[in-house]
Amino acid sequence: MKNMQPWTRRNFLRGLGTALALPALESVYPQKALAAGANSEYPLRTAFMFVPNGMHMPDWTPRNTGSYFELPKILSSFEHVKRDLLILSGLTHDKGRGNGDGAGDHARSAGVFLTGVQPLKSEGAEIRAGVSADQVIAKAIGHQTRFASLELGAETGRQSGKCDSGYSCAYSNNISWRMKQRR
Repeated sequence: MKNMQPWTRRNFLRGLGTALALPALESVYPQKALAAGANSEYPLRTAFMFVPNGMHMPDWTPRNTGSYFELPKILSSFEHVKRDLLILSGLTHDKGRGNGDGAGDHARSAGVFLTGVQPLKSEGAEIRAGVSADQVIAKAIGHQTRFASLELGAETGRQSGKCDSGYSCAYSNNISWRMKQRR
């Protein structure tokens, strides 16, 4: 940074000519322009968060129910869209329990989170999970945006082998399932 030259008019105009030759960046378009064919000003969005090791739920759950709730501190940044939020709590998936399969709670919880289907205990040859809710939504309204669905993870994760008491690593590292897997 020490050797930076001050901008001269000539350098600026030369750079401007290069910039004009580049395709326009999508980030400078208004957001509604990217919502191809959407009836409203902005397309519908849905987000699911999965925290495999749990959370301190009082920090995430409003104290009262109904329309007139106060957001907990950790969710306070959503105050401006509070009327559009639906906060669900106290949910439990029966298929996340062992149900005769024994140990493997971590992999099973990830596999059942958005599917409601108990994953098949397998090391990878027979991975089976149901279609996840995010993919059902993507199929219904995904045409309104450039990408029907974005699946993001915070860790690399393995997709094969045994990770949790006989369950494939694919279950531990994925919560989004587009189609039923082959048996």
